[in-house]
Amino acid sequence: MIQRLKKFYLDNVVPDLYQKFEYTNIHQLPYLKKIVINCGFGEASQNSKFLEGTIKDLSIIASQKPIVTRARKAIAGFQIRKKMPVGVCVTLRGETMYAFLDRLIHLALPRIKDFQGLNWKSFDGYGNFHFGIREQLIFPEIHYDKIDKIRGMNISIITSCHTDTEALHFLTSLGIPFDSRDSFSTQER
Repeated sequence: MIQRLKKFYLDNVVPDLYQKFEYTNIHQLPYLKKIVINCGFGEASQNSKFLEGTIKDLSIIASQKPIVTRARKAIAGFQIRKKMPVGVCVTLRGETMYAFLDRLIHLALPRIKDFQGLNWKSFDGYGNFHFGIREQLIFPEIHYDKIDKIRGMNISIITSCHTDTEALHFLTSLGIPFDSRDSFSTQER
């Protein structure tokens, strides 16, 4: 079964992008490559339950088991030894990616208190968009009673776009809410 957001992309976004950017080939169309969700922590060295709780929460949110990222080298100032767990990361592709993005746009982001939209300045110059979330409670799958600690996470939306303008139009067409108070078109990038 095709995801709702992917069907919307194929039916509505593709013709709009063809018209806006005047592509000559279907392979020039921008598409979502992957979504990476990263949750770093510094407390895992002292508390192993924190690592287990983070893995559990992220696997519920992403519908996929995350991998544990480990330190590549020891840093004495942060009390980190080599190969010590420093975070968890999950990469979503395909149908799982579209399902997560649909839940993020329509369920999670509207639950953020005083949400005005995502900051469009978070593009990296290569058409990819990165933003952070302060707490995992905005996702409806996470119940307040079952968490041990509030955790934030970074979400990276990797696209095939080559410019930020193209990526902004693409992601806006998909329904990602950007902050309209400071317009992208009026700023010089």
